[in-house]
Amino acid sequence: MKENLSIFDLTGKTALVTGGAAGIGRACATALAMAGADVAIADVNKDLGEKTAASLRELDVKSFFLRCDVSNEEQIQTMISSVVEVFGKLDIAVNNAGIGVISDQDEIFPKNEWDKLMAINLDGLWLCAKYQAQQMIRQTPTEGKIINISSIAGVVSLPMSNGAYDASKSAVIHLTKQLALQWGRFNINVNSISPSYVLTPMMSRTTLKFRQRIRDTTPMGHIQRPEDLYGPILYLASAASDYMTGQNLIVDGGHTLGPWIEPARKREIPPPNQR
Repeated sequence: MKENLSIFDLTGKTALVTGGAAGIGRACATALAMAGADVAIADVNKDLGEKTAASLRELDVKSFFLRCDVSNEEQIQTMISSVVEVFGKLDIAVNNAGIGVISDQDEIFPKNEWDKLMAINLDGLWLCAKYQAQQMIRQTPTEGKIINISSIAGVVSLPMSNGAYDASKSAVIHLTKQLALQWGRFNINVNSISPSYVLTPMMSRTTLKFRQRIRDTTPMGHIQRPEDLYGPILYLASAASDYMTGQNLIVDGGHTLGPWIEPARKREIPPPNQR
């Protein structure tokens, strides 16, 4: 007998994915469209964004691209208004837009780079969630699903990461909990997903040796693929998770389970009598 999976059906739902042009964002958008949702793609990369929207329309759903820099509050407001103008409502929002840096030298990390990263990864995500919630509260029925994309870097400290990125992702997890606490009374579920190292364009900037180390220290034996997020994003966006809110879903192939060790870099310091 065929199982009834209607609890995961998103037909008739509308969704917005920030940073949706490529990588994790594209994977999230694809999963939502595969389940029947109409999906708006917001990104700063117009060419990739248009291509992603076109690929979603091939799945027999509505999709369009709009350019939005999430560090700009006015552009975020325009983004929400545009989605409602085209789709009539907003049911699901995935806040994925973010940037990262490959640097583990916080002692020389520039303040302006810290500010830029926080403006996008944390401030921008908070502003997106704020205006998404306002729209969901105005709708009838009052309800919605907000999914924030964090990282395992918000849970454990990672080699080749830095304080700014880790702090932003950790803050996203706790912000998710606070917003869930506040907005539950509006029937808005707020959860986050923390992926591991994912095969995205950013990963291509790492060395082959580093990627092999990820495989060696991940119980599932491979680097996370964008499509490994299809199930988690669909679960949190659908009726299957209606009684789940304020949670951080770690999807990392078991990478954070065991005692993997990255040797610390040591600086040779001579004995006191030789200084």
